[in-house]
Amino acid sequence: MALVKLQTQHFRNLAADPVTFSPSFNLLYGANGSGKTSVLEAIGYLGLGRSFRIKRHQAVVCHGQDKLTVFGALDSGLATSEPGDIAHRVGIARDITRKETQLRVDGEAVRSLSSLAMHLPVSVIDPGVFDIVAGGPANRRQFLDWLVFHVEPSFSSLWQQCQRVISQRNRTLRNGTIDESLLRVWDAQYSALAEALSESREKVFRQFKAAFEGILGELEADWCQGLKLELYPGWDRNHSLSEVLGNHREQELRMGHTLYGPNRADLRLKYGGRPVAETFSRGQQKTLVILMKIAQGKVLSDLGKQVTVLLDDINAELDEGHRVILARKLQELKCQVFITSIEHPEPDQLWAAGQAPEYRMFHVEHGKLTEE
Repeated sequence: MALVKLQTQHFRNLAADPVTFSPSFNLLYGANGSGKTSVLEAIGYLGLGRSFRIKRHQAVVCHGQDKLTVFGALDSGLATSEPGDIAHRVGIARDITRKETQLRVDGEAVRSLSSLAMHLPVSVIDPGVFDIVAGGPANRRQFLDWLVFHVEPSFSSLWQQCQRVISQRNRTLRNGTIDESLLRVWDAQYSALAEALSESREKVFRQFKAAFEGILGELEADWCQGLKLELYPGWDRNHSLSEVLGNHREQELRMGHTLYGPNRADLRLKYGGRPVAETFSRGQQKTLVILMKIAQGKVLSDLGKQVTVLLDDINAELDEGHRVILARKLQELKCQVFITSIEHPEPDQLWAAGQAPEYRMFHVEHGKLTEE
């Protein structure tokens, strides 16, 4: 599905006027502080349930207001929708004072963010995304789990259950008095959930790896040949998780929290046996992350799902060659794309003559979008 209409109220500096977007490419430009990134941030709220820039809702609501609202209308996807066809209407409202969130899908209240996010797979490419390679395992887990969530419907519920059990288990580990019988109860629940959750991850990882390696095969760079991608599930799979937890009981008691399981999973990227964060240049790392994002889109595209990609300040992060590669690949995958830049966009620099997709261009000034 694609976001074809957006309307906000009291969201940063954005005007409250509804805006109609292309289900294909949307080019937004304007000066720093004009509201370009805020538009992407609002779209992110509908697909992620939060800002991709900052964790606190208070920082997003317009100054002097205590509630924000984001509403979106979605079509049925590029392959099936007719112009003006609306498949779903989604919305999120956040009351800062009461710390309450309201979610609605097609006029009905829903309780979980996953019920909202499942309709709009939003993938963000901004300066922070390159931490997928350079950052810690949590960044790569989040990258993989976003894809698993949109491929495996049961994953969200499994992960929430697993998080609750980990929290209870950690509380028991931090207790001054060792309660071995209670720990065994939590171990059994944790192990069962961990196995199911890891199976979902491994299934989707295989799909992602196949797509990723196919994309690498199209490139001529030398480093593509020696790159290795592996999924570490969070413990040695030659042993059951229950066995691993039992063998490392003293270690976990000393640390006071769970050290093994899916909460420690990692996507391991190596070149010549060493992590790519240590061996790749900044430019190579950026290329790698872009290819990984494209591979995500390929997996979902093959399943008939359209991804909405948010490219923030693309000219600052990527040179012209990388911008062309990314734009053309996203066009092939039939993604919906939002691209922001300070300079006036030049479509001829992204696509060859006669090959540009259908697109809309907007000038952003003082939070208001004006279509050109």
